[in-house]
Amino acid sequence: MSKVNAFFKRKDIEVSLKRYGIDALGAMAQGLFCTLLVGTILDTLGTQLGISFLAKPLIEIGETGYTIGKFASAMVGPAMAVAIGYALHAPAMVLFSLIPVGYATNVMGGAGGPLAVYVVAIVAAEFGKMVSKETKIDILVTPIVTILIGIGAAYFIAAPIGKGAMAVGTLIKWATTQQPFVMGVLVSVIVGIALTLPISSAAICAALSLSLIHI
Repeated sequence: MSKVNAFFKRKDIEVSLKRYGIDALGAMAQGLFCTLLVGTILDTLGTQLGISFLAKPLIEIGETGYTIGKFASAMVGPAMAVAIGYALHAPAMVLFSLIPVGYATNVMGGAGGPLAVYVVAIVAAEFGKMVSKETKIDILVTPIVTILIGIGAAYFIAAPIGKGAMAVGTLIKWATTQQPFVMGVLVSVIVGIALTLPISSAAICAALSLSLIHI
């Protein structure tokens, strides 16, 4: 056990509520703000103020037109994964490898993708840190391990996590449609517990697939 603890300390792997519950979620919220929220703001400004270079699609991929805001919003998964890796003090090679992990996890997680990204990014980052600079071919080993562990984990757990998060989010949204008293009790209990924790409310809302506008 002492050898394991020494290895974890050398690799800066800290299994604690602060590292995973506060630092990682706080960083996840920053990744969310820098992509999804900023993208939404840019799209809204372009549409409401008639700013053509913001409202007009720059390119069409398939049948979908991508504005500057939509490009930003599309990167929410990678941004959150990298932000979480940064909060976990992941080295550069691990951080860069979290980009495809975050994208794949967010897609496989569906509406509850952000919560899946949160879980998978932590797992992938910590495994990546374990193997980082442990071999002479680190430039191959670290990204391969990080990507395989991350996307492999996402393949098995992203969809169930996404469905679970979406179910809670749906419950909260359903509660807002009930009678004022019932709505007040349900929403205050479910959301109130989350918001009193020392973690980002934006990250919680994203993880539960809740629209910030509705909240």
